Amino acid sequence: MTKEAVLEKLGRQGVIAVVRGKTCTDGIRTAEACIAGGVKAIELAFTTPRAQEAIRTLAERYAGDPDVIIGAGTVLEAISARIAILEGAQFIVSPSFDEETIRICNLYRIVSCPGVMTPEGAVQALRAGADIVKVFPGDILGTRMIQDLHGPFPQANLMPSGGVDVPNVADWLRAGCVAVSAGSSLTGAAKKGDYAGVTAKAKEFVQAVREARKESFAEIKRKW
Repeated sequence: MTKEAVLEKLGRQGVIAVVRGKTCTDGIRTAEACIAGGVKAIELAFTTPRAQEAIRTLAERYAGDPDVIIGAGTVLEAISARIAILEGAQFIVSPSFDEETIRICNLYRIVSCPGVMTPEGAVQALRAGADIVKVFPGDILGTRMIQDLHGPFPQANLMPSGGVDVPNVADWLRAGCVAVSAGSSLTGAAKKGDYAGVTAKAKEFVQAVREARKESFAEIKRKW
């Protein structure tokens, strides 16, 4: 899948599941539960034991499903990024800005999503060639940060991470986010081994994105 196709699918799906497994198997099962519920963009965190193995397993297992996108998260430096890419990751998410990580992603034509919390960080990320700027932590910065960043950077693809839940998905999307990133609010049930609960919550997120975008389309029609 091309980099452009991955970007388009991430934006169209609207929600990325942040999966932090207690074990490699737990990470895989949590990701599968998200996918079963319709959240098909998976950010498998490198804090998961044997994360690269989980990424490889998921990438191979869902190779025949064009809607499933497997990525890597909590990628702190370029070495981990390259490992994830070689195992099949189609996008790389970092908690902070690291220029060399973005360079590696660009070298392999892989979507990069560095985390920032200031306008200066956003400028650095965009200059380095980041494809999506992750606004982190979202629960502290809030939707106003998205609107403020889009003033000087209307071209930026922004995505919040931290504090995203079903009730506020619409707020983030209305603020101008290309997608949202959801962690424990989506996958929390997996801590108790309740993977069916993860699937149910994934369905709620998918519905929230769908409804938010219907509202936005209706608003555009009213303005016309």
